[in-house]
Amino acid sequence: MLARLRTPPPHSPTTSHYLRLLPHASSRQEHPVRGRRFISSREPQGGLLTAGTPRQNLKSHSLRALSLTNIPGFPQPRSLSTSPATTTSVATSKVEVSPEMYTTSFAFFEALWDAGVTHVFVNLGSDHPSIIEAMVKGAREKKDAFPRIITCPNEMVAMSMADGFARLTNKPQAVIVHVDVGTQGLGAAMHNSSTGRAPVLIFAGLSPFTCEGELRGSRTEYIHWIQDVPDQKAIVAQYCRYAAELKTGVNVKQMVNRALQFAKSGPQGPVYLCGAREVMEMDLVPYNIRQGDWEPVELGGLPKQGSKLIAKALVEAKNPLVITGYAGRNHEVPGKLVELADKLPGLRVLDTGGSEMCFPADHPAWLGLRFGNEKVIEEADVIVVLDCDVPWIQTQCKPREDAKVFHIDVDPLKDMMPLFYVAAQKRYRADSLAAVEDILGVLEGDQEVKSLLEGQKKNRSSMKESLKNSYQERLDVIEARSKPFDDGRFGTSHLCKRLRELCPEDTIWAIEAVTNTLFVHDSIRPTIPGSWINCGGGGLGWSGGGALGIKLATEHEAKLKGGKGKFVVQVVGDGTFLFSVPGSVYWIAKRYGIPVLTIVLNNKGWNAPRRSLLLVHPDGLGANATNEEINIAFNPSPDYAGIAKAAAGGDVFAARVDKADQLEAVLKQAIEAVESGQAAVVDCKVELGC
Repeated sequence: MLARLRTPPPHSPTTSHYLRLLPHASSRQEHPVRGRRFISSREPQGGLLTAGTPRQNLKSHSLRALSLTNIPGFPQPRSLSTSPATTTSVATSKVEVSPEMYTTSFAFFEALWDAGVTHVFVNLGSDHPSIIEAMVKGAREKKDAFPRIITCPNEMVAMSMADGFARLTNKPQAVIVHVDVGTQGLGAAMHNSSTGRAPVLIFAGLSPFTCEGELRGSRTEYIHWIQDVPDQKAIVAQYCRYAAELKTGVNVKQMVNRALQFAKSGPQGPVYLCGAREVMEMDLVPYNIRQGDWEPVELGGLPKQGSKLIAKALVEAKNPLVITGYAGRNHEVPGKLVELADKLPGLRVLDTGGSEMCFPADHPAWLGLRFGNEKVIEEADVIVVLDCDVPWIQTQCKPREDAKVFHIDVDPLKDMMPLFYVAAQKRYRADSLAAVEDILGVLEGDQEVKSLLEGQKKNRSSMKESLKNSYQERLDVIEARSKPFDDGRFGTSHLCKRLRELCPEDTIWAIEAVTNTLFVHDSIRPTIPGSWINCGGGGLGWSGGGALGIKLATEHEAKLKGGKGKFVVQVVGDGTFLFSVPGSVYWIAKRYGIPVLTIVLNNKGWNAPRRSLLLVHPDGLGANATNEEINIAFNPSPDYAGIAKAAAGGDVFAARVDKADQLEAVLKQAIEAVESGQAAVVDCKVELGC
């Protein structure tokens, strides 16, 4: 007996959707996309079915009571007259379900796996009952074809782990967070993924849109009212390549793959999906889509005339320069840039620290990593800007007036930057690898350009020799800076020199050293593609989770080939270490066996604000003020290694080094600990400016 019937608004999305699924003349309908039959009615156990319930789940249940009150998406009566054996409390949404239940949530995970997502970093909440059911079902029934779930007690760490994994492998991973508050908890990690071009898919639940038990997943807790916000996806949309709400389960796989297309198409970055409990609880008929139909957009190379224009300009230049930042994400690019430098002795390459290692430090054309401020920029007569966000800072240095500038980028207009421009003769939206190959093709195959090169042999020989000399001078400066002080104190340069000597040759470096980054890079001098990954943005705290994600990725990829993952070192400033949520980071490292060596650069405070102050007010009141006066000091200095050890239940190698003569022994012990499977944190007191 119906207690009360309430009719929904006639034009609501939910109403129209289910009217399409359930025509008046029949309880079954071919699915418009897949040609599958769906049926909707009461569940045999007395609960409510949602749209897409497979016919086989109904068994012998009668359809004669089918009406608007039986259609999922419509408000249902408060109570039903049923036999005691089948009574279910609709008001509390406690609905019995079949163990064979195939829901939107389960299809969501299948879609992730089929699209190549192997890891999902989760921070669960009240919006995830069906997500949890799907995870348990997947672990039991599809163990070898279901993403690995990693519990992360903090959203910043979860997002940073997915970011680090994606940076190394170029394969997007997924993060699941809790409604609006979990979305906000992603915080600076969203910025890092966006500016660092890291493909990550984020899913968050929404507060249920029913509250009287009308559908499975209806509101059951106080917090469901508090967390119901007008537009949840707007919290992060400006950082996303795509943001959308799942409004039904019947196309969840298409929606997941659409999002991943955006994430993987250049410029890569995060995407965001959200869905209410009722939508994620929907029962579906299992289905598949053709995965090959969902590849990312491919960029081509340069137009023919553009390739020749750039190649000819480089050949005719006296001081040619390539400035890059993200091109090294494709591990084939550094090798091609080496080919270009070898073809054009005298060409030099400057890395602006966008993210990956773009040019090997053992090549004479290497200029190191500089953040948009380097004298050679002012000297160059031809500059090729290749996949770079900030080639130079106009208030610090800029190209000379007669310099020819060519801008090649996956995103040359920087759509997400309100203020950006580069004065360039030509700009091209192109793939970096293809563009460099196009230029090389002209140098090798165009007769006019080849003739120009042939006529420069003597001059090129002189340029090559000059390049070698300037490269050696650069190394000599780095070496002098890397020496410890007579009293045993040492700087970041000496510390990183010792790290380079002691760590395995193929170590992957996860760097978030802020004001010390240039010293770290100069002393590490990475040479292997993919071996240097710098935080791609300004959201401090990336490297804690980022290093774990990188380590997880290298182990996963190596396991697929029957090998062993690479050694991973995180080099992080002391203030940034605190931003990284170490309590969460080292709990995860212990829980999942992800050993990383962390080096904390302890200079007793945040020094970046002082540098910013001096750039604007070099003679101001703060110029000679103490760190305490300008509120950037860390006194007393925290026990950074102790924080990590406590988070891991005591199972972390923890040490502190103040003097250079202690460094080698401690680093060797830390490396040995990591190689044996234990995380290690070494707190190193470093001097400023070296």
